[in-house]
Amino acid sequence: MSIAKTSEITASSEKSFEDAVRQGIKRFSKTIKNVRGAWVKEQKVLVDGNDVTEYRVTMIVTFILDD
Repeated sequence: MSIAKTSEITASSEKSFEDAVRQGIKRFSKTIKNVRGAWVKEQKVLVDGNDVTEYRVTMIVTFILDD
């Protein structure tokens, strides 16, 4: 029997929402093993003048606990 756990994380990128997701999962996976999926809960941007300067995502990441 497998037990899954979730953790909420926030990640950012200067490029795109997709890059923020990739960077967040990559960094989370350095600390936590057995990552199986993520749900993007929220997206937002930072704006300076008329320019988007940063893309941010908040995700719920699911991972499987070791036996």
